[in-house]
Amino acid sequence: MGDHGDAKDHASELKDIFSLKKIADAKYSYEDSDYVIFGVPFDNTSSYRRGSKYAPDSIRSAYVNLESFEFSYRFDLLRARISDLGDMEESEDVEYVVDQVDRVTKMVFSDGKIPIMLGGEHSITVGAVRNFPEDVHMVIVDAHSDFRDSYMGNKLNHACVTKRALEILGPNRITSIGTRSVSLEEYQDPDFEKVEFIPSFSVREYGIERFINDIERRPGRVYISIDMDGIDPAYAPAVGTPEPFGLTDYEVRRLVERLSYKAIGMDINEFSPLYDNGNTSMLAGKLIQVFIASREKYRIEHI
Repeated sequence: MGDHGDAKDHASELKDIFSLKKIADAKYSYEDSDYVIFGVPFDNTSSYRRGSKYAPDSIRSAYVNLESFEFSYRFDLLRARISDLGDMEESEDVEYVVDQVDRVTKMVFSDGKIPIMLGGEHSITVGAVRNFPEDVHMVIVDAHSDFRDSYMGNKLNHACVTKRALEILGPNRITSIGTRSVSLEEYQDPDFEKVEFIPSFSVREYGIERFINDIERRPGRVYISIDMDGIDPAYAPAVGTPEPFGLTDYEVRRLVERLSYKAIGMDINEFSPLYDNGNTSMLAGKLIQVFIASREKYRIEHI
């Protein structure tokens, strides 16, 4: 059971929204699950390399090749109560897609479950942010600040997600880690300092543990949003807007496993299988396993 309440309120309604595709370890019905995976195949505001709409199924395909037993945590993921709703219907309308994500995450949260959203581009995260409880701090992994007020004439562009999240959550509730690409327009925005942007260079200098400790000391819970371009292209080459000098896969893994116990949900977004050799999809699948297995291990140890 998740952290938000009764678990059987919206099963039939959610079945009408999604396809029937499943991730390998998702053996439970929505009604009986704690973790709810769903895909959002949308990339219409992508500004460089498109194709992230194909990522949810690419993750599922890669995931088939992962062992269900997560050796690092000595945990069998088949014991976790995971469901997979499949993918939302495709649409070219970003407002409609974000509204659908809003609708779905509202139901999943209210049914006491942990959503794991597979993008798609980062714009979809705004729909989830609309439903965060007041005690939730947003933790973003991203190469870019995504702090434009509007881009290509669209306020819901993927380059605006952190700005939109700030408008919803207010100051000092967002930490974005891995930052190394910021436009002058974004940097000069008077609200820029209301978000904690941690450069990848600072992580390299001081170590990831220092910044995880700072986040962990905050009261309340977290939501983790992973833009795969926050990871260095050496580890995640198939992203929509690659940026050199990023976080390592181990650093992101550490962030996820240290914070999963207090997370209300997670999303993984912004990579295109069209440019992949298989590594990026596999890494995304493994991060899902890390999130669930580390969270379950913590839960078992603290029952």
